[in-house]
Amino acid sequence: MPFEILEHEADAGVRGIGRTIEEAFSEGARGMFSLMVELERVSPKEEIELTCRADSLETLFVAWLGELLLKRDLTGMVFSKFAVQISREGDGYHLRGRAWGEPLNPEKHGAKVEVKAATYAGLKLERAGEEYRVQCVVDL
Repeated sequence: MPFEILEHEADAGVRGIGRTIEEAFSEGARGMFSLMVELERVSPKEEIELTCRADSLETLFVAWLGELLLKRDLTGMVFSKFAVQISREGDGYHLRGRAWGEPLNPEKHGAKVEVKAATYAGLKLERAGEEYRVQCVVDL
């Protein structure tokens, strides 16, 4: 499994795992949306684009998840497929991302819990062998 859900007292942790940092960010997003819906039931019919910036790669992960939650709230969509490009700009990082999904249908998508926000709690980015792992706690 390219993402993991981590135990946390009242909330949940998500960990994205990938061969690249971009892949780990994409898998972290899949992990977050897996808390909300059954991913395999979400068709990647519509594409949205988003951007975000941060001072570090770790805080960029929180910004990325936060932007996805904002798009969910603004569009009423849930997403199951993600693509990320990260570049270094000055003393920070810039992310250009795309997400594919469709409008939320609780019956079709098997609605679970609502993720309210991505937080800095448990925030960590590491390289383990050939893998990158990025994680944080999300507020349910």
